[in-house]
Amino acid sequence: MNAGTAYTRDSRYLTDRITADGREGFPVEAGRYRLVVSRACPWASRAVIVRRLLGLEDALPMAVAGPTHDERSWTFDLDPGGRDPVLGIERLQEAYFARDPGYDRGITVPAIVDVPTGKVVTNDFARITLDMSLEWTEHHREGAPELYPPDLRPEIDAVNAEVYQDVNNGVYRAGFAGSQEAYASAYERLFARLDLLADRLTTSRYLVGDTITEADVRLFTTLVRFDSVYHGHFKCNRRKLSEMPVLWAYARDLFQTPGFGDTVDFDHIKRHYHLVHRDINPTGIVPAGPDLSGWLAPHDRSSLGGSPFGRGTPPEPVAPEETVPAGHTPQGG
Repeated sequence: MNAGTAYTRDSRYLTDRITADGREGFPVEAGRYRLVVSRACPWASRAVIVRRLLGLEDALPMAVAGPTHDERSWTFDLDPGGRDPVLGIERLQEAYFARDPGYDRGITVPAIVDVPTGKVVTNDFARITLDMSLEWTEHHREGAPELYPPDLRPEIDAVNAEVYQDVNNGVYRAGFAGSQEAYASAYERLFARLDLLADRLTTSRYLVGDTITEADVRLFTTLVRFDSVYHGHFKCNRRKLSEMPVLWAYARDLFQTPGFGDTVDFDHIKRHYHLVHRDINPTGIVPAGPDLSGWLAPHDRSSLGGSPFGRGTPPEPVAPEETVPAGHTPQGG
């Protein structure tokens, strides 16, 4: 956060792609790559959800970093000995420097690491989930949903662009604003967009079409963090999500859909934002609330028609090694 200025996200990502035909030098290959995430991060959470919905757990193994980091990057403090058991590193920074010793951009999650070389291939979070849908099809589970159907892509892309600018990144533009004017602008754009989204979702169960798509994944990861961190920590406080009836019901519908809520770790989310952002929260106190039980309340969204997986099926239960701890979710682990 820079005083007197508006927040600008560093978008200089590593944009190499892992493709079915290997045209950029990185072919899709089961077990070759490792998806590094933190459950605290909304951008990484997109990849966690899409990976689970498509059934890519075996083809694309996952490393989960702890919820906090310092200026040197995310750490694998959840693993025995503080090292990722496959990559053998303590910090994600090491995989970025293995690719480029002079790397000077953001060391971000999600990142996909080439296990044989230990080098990051990509951290282009927007492209990662699309390529999971389009390039990893050989490894999709039977019954996997079509999250980016060809006939809906223009509409999905348009919705995603608006949601990114005003909501996904909008909460950060409010939270990290360096002036009252920058904050006010971000605040107004955020809630104007949320109002438009609520209007859209009043008569439609999902954002685009009658099944879940990439658009729902991208909005969900912001909404699920709203009351726990963005409302207070980022001063996005016109209303809580739980005080916006349409969006609250929509978010609960997704949360209760296999593949969404079972990936969410509220403890990691709260600890990350309140412990890492000391410029915003200098005491480092992590709030005890909010009450999470409301996430399991009935939502009545099925009356709008549609079905989450279309002709597909829900994913299998979460593997034990990837289950969110019972105390970190209202679903009980």
